[in-house]
Amino acid sequence: MQFEIGEVLEGKVTGITKFGAFVALPGGQSGLVHISEVANAYVADIHDFLSVGQTVKVKLISINDGKLNLSVKKAEPAPKPAFERQRQEKPNRQPQRTVQAPPQTQETSADKSFEDKLKKFMQESDSRIAGNPMYADRGKSRRRR
Repeated sequence: MQFEIGEVLEGKVTGITKFGAFVALPGGQSGLVHISEVANAYVADIHDFLSVGQTVKVKLISINDGKLNLSVKKAEPAPKPAFERQRQEKPNRQPQRTVQAPPQTQETSADKSFEDKLKKFMQESDSRIAGNPMYADRGKSRRRR
């Protein structure tokens, strides 16, 4: 029987190893589900997710030298990320913190030129750095003589 990549099939787990599980497919062929393709979560022990004789849906992801590579996690729809689940579970609410707008000056930012804005930024930056004790010894040499 000829299979196409991307096809979802139903098979029976025939063997489990530390690196994956072998699945018997219709038509007498079998394929391997690598441990990384068993579930969307981290799989430390494959026996927690699959057992011999279990019927599973698998998706054919590739064929290499006649060997079929299968995936259980790609055969099922992907779960939504945790932040999306939380967003759907909780109703939208207003933030508890309010952000205050910066005080308005007489000049608007559209009136200032780039040079004026840069000059103001540099002055504020220099005053912040001067107040920081880490930069207080900047002019002094630290080498021993």
